Amino acid sequence: MVVFGSFISLAGLLILLFRTASLGGLSPAVVGWVMIPLGLVFTVLGVLRNRRKRAQNGPGPVGNPIQRAKALPRLWKAWRGGKYPELPRSQVVLWVVSLVYLVSPIDILPEFLPVIGVTDDAGVLVWLLSSLSIASGSFLRWEKDHRDPSRGIEAP
Repeated sequence: MVVFGSFISLAGLLILLFRTASLGGLSPAVVGWVMIPLGLVFTVLGVLRNRRKRAQNGPGPVGNPIQRAKALPRLWKAWRGGKYPELPRSQVVLWVVSLVYLVSPIDILPEFLPVIGVTDDAGVLVWLLSSLSIASGSFLRWEKDHRDPSRGIEAP
């Protein structure tokens, strides 16, 4: 969220500095002055979220990005089989909704708007990838904590 917010603020600043033509009928000054504070809000929320997570001192997700990507099919299978109850149904619904939004031709901000037209899709994609990464990392930790030595299952 911090990176996304910084990106939005930077895009707003660049629009203010270098764009002279209108953006979808809006003045570049209006678009820039809206994007800068919006990006700052996302950045501040991301920093606060990161601080709160660090303060909880709970065990964090494990695994590198490749291990996490390889764990996604196992996560799905365990969740569908009811063996992994730590993944809420609402999270899976949000993943499906975000995938539908990404492939759907209907957008909150149309693609023909330069720069800001793709930011909603970029934001949804960044959220989806980070959410999947965190969930698969937590699943790897769960697998490690719940391995069954009698069946020969080793920690990933």
